[in-house]
Amino acid sequence: MELLKSVALNGVLIAIVAHGLVGISLVWDKVLLKRKGMENLASYVFWLGAISFFGVVLVPFGFKMPSLEIAGIAVTAGICDLIATWFYYAALKAGEASEEMAAMGGFTPVATVLISIPLLGIHLDGRLLGFAIMTMGGFVMFMAEKLPLSKMLPRVLAAAALFGLTDVLQKLAFNGTNFVSGYVFFTIGTFGGSMAILLRPTWRRQIFTHSQEAPARSKVGYMMNRLVAGVGSFLVVFAVSRISPSLVEAISGVRYVVIFIGAYLITQWRPAWFKEDFTRRTLIIKIVATTLVIVGLILVGLHGGSGASAGPS
Repeated sequence: MELLKSVALNGVLIAIVAHGLVGISLVWDKVLLKRKGMENLASYVFWLGAISFFGVVLVPFGFKMPSLEIAGIAVTAGICDLIATWFYYAALKAGEASEEMAAMGGFTPVATVLISIPLLGIHLDGRLLGFAIMTMGGFVMFMAEKLPLSKMLPRVLAAAALFGLTDVLQKLAFNGTNFVSGYVFFTIGTFGGSMAILLRPTWRRQIFTHSQEAPARSKVGYMMNRLVAGVGSFLVVFAVSRISPSLVEAISGVRYVVIFIGAYLITQWRPAWFKEDFTRRTLIIKIVATTLVIVGLILVGLHGGSGASAGPS
């Protein structure tokens, strides 16, 4: 019993499982975005933000009303997260899963630390090499596919910058209150952002029209995938409570391995779901780029990390 408990509470194992689940959910998001009734971006992001309302279930577990300033910061973080998610899935729709995810993994930590310098007083110190390698991996990934940079790069950079801003605002909120209180207001911001999408008549019609057109199987798949993503995100936070955040960040390279392998297997076995370019040249470039991102994450983790995340939670 003690052995099982020790294994269940092992921070490294928890982090590996957490990032693996996040990677799986991101690959499945790519599949869902190709299906009828689920391909509309406004509809997909709206429901993603709407279900975040369930974050209020944490209120009985230590919620304390923070100051208006801290509450405002947390709500703003939630809104930024939803906008970042919009650009994130826009890039995912336009590009390839392994390509877009690894590029995000390279750019988001860089954006986070650049925003952290003026707002949190965080400096690169010994992490410069790790960030340089991650950024290089992001650019190399764009070489794998002959896509116009005007189509992919702006969306990836916008998502990375907004996720970086979200990370910093979350940190500011958590510094001013406890985790539960900050998280509850963060989800209120995300939910409020999704409700704001309804203000535009075109998007409102798209949301309800496409939601009705989506087959029951796709709707169930979407909700199940959100559950997987939610569990993965929760386990990331739990892992941080067990081991150092820098080590959890270093282990996040697991998600890029899962995404790369998942995209390759789907391309080979279920190309009707989605198909990526895995010619010999492209495969080599994607392997090199993914490896650079993972190595960069490990180097950053060994030097204290930056608290960055690489995608929607």
